[in-house]
Amino acid sequence: MIIYENLKRATELANASGATIVAASKLQSKETIDELMSLSPSLELGENRAQEFTEKYDERYVWHFIGRLQRNKAKYIVGKVKLIHSLDSVELASEIDRLASKRALVQHCLIEINMGEEQKGGIKREDLGKFVEELKRFDNIFVDGLMAVMPKECDLEAEYASLKRTFDDAAKFNGKNVDMRYLSAGMSGDFEIALRHGANIVRLGQFLFGKREYAEKQIADAK
Repeated sequence: MIIYENLKRATELANASGATIVAASKLQSKETIDELMSLSPSLELGENRAQEFTEKYDERYVWHFIGRLQRNKAKYIVGKVKLIHSLDSVELASEIDRLASKRALVQHCLIEINMGEEQKGGIKREDLGKFVEELKRFDNIFVDGLMAVMPKECDLEAEYASLKRTFDDAAKFNGKNVDMRYLSAGMSGDFEIALRHGANIVRLGQFLFGKREYAEKQIADAK
């Protein structure tokens, strides 16, 4: 189920801001993805899980990996996505770099910033400078910016304003294999706020496809 009115609205808002929409296609069928892309070919697609990505991957489309990435699953992702949004450890970076070198390519990534939820992925903002410096030793990784997920309970305006300051400040780390040009922030419930605060990639799932329960029911009915 694609919500056409929302697709049109999101596209208009993103275009006005110069932002990219990544359609979060978790639990969506290949048929639904094809329908969406036929309606809006400029959209890019994002998957949260490596297994689901490998099942859906279609080289006709531009893909992102937007979920937490385990080191042992990186082999399914590296070289097939425009951006890995969830780089948050030197160990993961080392594996991405190894795979990218083996495949003679450079994998573009975003550093995930933790917004204060210890159980979530991402690095602490105060560790960003040190982390970037560690990443500069990897020849087959390019850091294109930052990604963040907002806490469920927070002052969104304040948190997005704070994230924008972190993003702007991160430009001082630009250099070898680092160009802080993308801020991936904002999902279905808050992307308009994110756009107002400088996000230039927004990740939309429910806003475009309807409630996730609908997709889950589709899968259950098909079994």
